[in-house]
Amino acid sequence: MNATPAVVVMTQEDQRVGAAALTVPQLVGQVYEAAPAADRGHMLEQLLRPLGVLALVAVADGVFAKIRFRGGWPDLHVRLEDAQNVQASDVITLVDYVQQVSVQAVDGLAQMLTMTPMMATSAAAGLLVTLLVQRARTRRANDVEPGPM
Repeated sequence: MNATPAVVVMTQEDQRVGAAALTVPQLVGQVYEAAPAADRGHMLEQLLRPLGVLALVAVADGVFAKIRFRGGWPDLHVRLEDAQNVQASDVITLVDYVQQVSVQAVDGLAQMLTMTPMMATSAAAGLLVTLLVQRARTRRANDVEPGPM
């Protein structure tokens, strides 16, 4: 018996419901878990850049501090074996923390993900990019103050 793969089409309403059900850190964790090792490394590099040494030691039992020191300072390059050893739960914790320090670093994942082949196959990646773009637009709109009339 041959099973044909189901094609999942997500409407904008599906995406809004999905976005409400999952937080950005959870979506990043799902995308990370499904990503190839090279893309995992790029995701980690994007998320680790704004953090200093003390923050890296405090997040996820210092897993990311070890990666940062092995990957070089100030130029960061995450090794493939390091990216493979990081769990989705560690990434969720990292994103939770990074959002407090630099929401732009998390939003930068949207641009990075749109350039990867993974976007074509991952519903979580599509949902994450949509959510990050919407969040960035909302933030920019709130930052623009109307001038005097």
